[in-house]
Amino acid sequence: MNGERKSVTGEQLEQNDERFMREALNLALEGERAGEVPVGAVLVVGGEAVARAFNCPIAQNDPTAHAEILVLREAGLKLGNYRLNGSTLYVTLEPCAMCAGAMVAARVERLVFAARDLRFGAVRSKFRIADSELLNHRVEVTEGILGAEVTRLMLRFFVGRR
Repeated sequence: MNGERKSVTGEQLEQNDERFMREALNLALEGERAGEVPVGAVLVVGGEAVARAFNCPIAQNDPTAHAEILVLREAGLKLGNYRLNGSTLYVTLEPCAMCAGAMVAARVERLVFAARDLRFGAVRSKFRIADSELLNHRVEVTEGILGAEVTRLMLRFFVGRR
């Protein structure tokens, strides 16, 4: 844990988690309006959002254009470093294997996600990549912030596509 996080109380951390997850949820809704699977992500360093994105694989014709990957790319460019030490990634849906691996490679300190992805989730549902003891870096994981809202969004989205 970095020094900035140690000075934050549990209540303040919960408030920050909800605030940034709400921002990620709004990005997910923006992605839905654009015809993408509604996943939004926000990367925070030192209490400030440094990167924001929603899923764009359809628009970009890029299977790697998940919200998490786009946020990591943007943050790396803005911060001038591929290592994102001390960062927290907020994402509406449990990351897939690609995104979880990228978080480990980027040295994201903490992941906060809203809802599990029972089909492809690689942080809790199918695998435990982000905090695996087999890897050289472990991401601290918090789940469930605005989980019910995100679950309703995902159900509505996929029912509407059938």
